[in-house]
Amino acid sequence: MLRFVFRRLIQLVPILLGLSILLFAWVRALPGGPAQALLGQRATPEAVRDIEVQLGLDRPLWEQYLQFLWRAVRLDFGASLQTGQPVVDEMLRRFPATIELAVCALLIAVAVGIPLGYLAARRHGTWVDNLVVSGSLLGVTVPIFFLAYLLKFVFAVQLGWLPTSGRADARARTEHPTGFYVLDGIITGDLGASWDAITHLILPALALASIPLAVIVRMTRASVLNVLNEDYVRTAEAKGLLAGTITRRHVLRNSMLPVTTVIGLQLGVLLAGAVLTETVFAFAGVGKFMADGIVERDFPTIQGFILVIAVIYVVVNMIVDLIYGLLDPRVRVS
Repeated sequence: MLRFVFRRLIQLVPILLGLSILLFAWVRALPGGPAQALLGQRATPEAVRDIEVQLGLDRPLWEQYLQFLWRAVRLDFGASLQTGQPVVDEMLRRFPATIELAVCALLIAVAVGIPLGYLAARRHGTWVDNLVVSGSLLGVTVPIFFLAYLLKFVFAVQLGWLPTSGRADARARTEHPTGFYVLDGIITGDLGASWDAITHLILPALALASIPLAVIVRMTRASVLNVLNEDYVRTAEAKGLLAGTITRRHVLRNSMLPVTTVIGLQLGVLLAGAVLTETVFAFAGVGKFMADGIVERDFPTIQGFILVIAVIYVVVNMIVDLIYGLLDPRVRVS
């Protein structure tokens, strides 16, 4: 197992190196530039050139790339052009919000998706199955930003049940020692602050969970259907085992293996979708910071965000592979 982990870590090197080259080329290909974004449309060529010299953008591209790579290895992505603060500090300050949102969305997707997928498989060919499949298809096809605006309009603007934006009531004076607002309310004994944070999380989490939920439903349904047709399940039924025992020992355990892999892969979808969701709900996480960075041509922020997300995504995939091997005794890592 240790050899497997070491080999996967070595495989990360060419993957991240290739990604860094693509990322650097894409950012440099964006129309306009940070100097133009900082100075505005009426900036003189001389002023733009002075800013580019200060930012090192007048140097050859290969020299800029090597400098970016050397800094990235040391987790130094430079200073944000929006705030003037180190990008790493800005990301660390905002990451709790994005993690809180992504975890909440993933919990919704798993808690709702697996039972719905199982129910659809058990009621295969009935109206329940057709309804679940149609709903999952709708969840995949509806864009996140459209669903986010729709939820905001209905439940926040028209009905007034939930807040329209932000992470907490602007009038609240709760301390945030960890940056996870729900947890901070519990730590400080202010349960009202925790509930306020939860109400601000519901709509963004529902919007963000739409695609992972649909994918988990479809994967669970397909996996359970395959397992139900296996000989060992029919043999268990012929022996007269209780339905609950068959479901627990044979169906769920074997059908959850591919679902586990899909759940891990959805983390990347959640982090990428956070850019749109956080922008719609003015949720002060890394995704909104990234979206503002694209508008402002904030090269250090864009590069740092995408590279960190890529590392998280690859590491999560490696963890999923390890869990897969632990769940299935037939899988052996040599």
